[in-house]
Amino acid sequence: MTDAHVRGVFALELAGGDAPRKPALAPGLAGELAVRIGRDLARLVPAVEALDLSFAAAHFDPAEALRPGWPLHQRLQELRARAPGQKQGPRVLAFGADAEGDVPLPFQAEASLAGGGLRVLPFLLSGPADAIAEVGEALEEQLLQFGMAQADTALLAQEGFGASIEHARYLTAHDLAAMMAMQYDHQNLAPLWNLVESALLAPGNEEWLDAAPEPLLRLHEGEVRMALFDPAGWCDYYAHGKDDCERLRGIYEQYLMRQRQMAAVLEAHGIPVLYVHCLNQANAREALSA
Repeated sequence: MTDAHVRGVFALELAGGDAPRKPALAPGLAGELAVRIGRDLARLVPAVEALDLSFAAAHFDPAEALRPGWPLHQRLQELRARAPGQKQGPRVLAFGADAEGDVPLPFQAEASLAGGGLRVLPFLLSGPADAIAEVGEALEEQLLQFGMAQADTALLAQEGFGASIEHARYLTAHDLAAMMAMQYDHQNLAPLWNLVESALLAPGNEEWLDAAPEPLLRLHEGEVRMALFDPAGWCDYYAHGKDDCERLRGIYEQYLMRQRQMAAVLEAHGIPVLYVHCLNQANAREALSA
């Protein structure tokens, strides 16, 4: 029978926004931290002890953990499948830097996304589907309210990564997604989150962002097509009078900045963006659907 999985992250809120000095832990420390994480989770949900815990002792921007196909967690699943000791009882598996201190490619965080105040370390709980369903439901209920890491776990992470950590807590992948949705809402990016969420949770669905004055976007088959207008086409699509185009040039420049901001967010989540030149209101949706 194929095992099922619960995706989660060990989230580190950095004090003062200072980046950790080390990108990943050496094998010994990675294993020790994984054992403490398993202990902390089992204190909240005892059934965790009967499951495999796979843990990446490397930190990432939250957007890297929230990408279509869940690539970080998928990599943990692949490594677990190849690890020794299958069918010999629950295992704790940790993956970080190698013996020389180098970080294997799948767990190298993107330098362009470094510098945020929240870093996340992915973990995966694996086991029989019925046990996973029970544990997953319990963790969804417990972690947001009670998911702070024990003090010795947080201290080990702080010392191991060379980071000043204000808070260390556990989140399911859905918890992390909900947190990001709130953050985007505060950053006036709530309309864009619907596309990100659809790409994550319903990758076969089509989703549009068509809410003036926002840019026009279409998500289809894992790619976002974004309408690219020249000033005249922009005036036509957003129903500005032709005589107002020059006067509204500053607003048009803000519109282009908004496009770049949205494209950067989508690409951080691993969603490719294709700009499609559109002439006017009449052909924009047709051009994005071609």
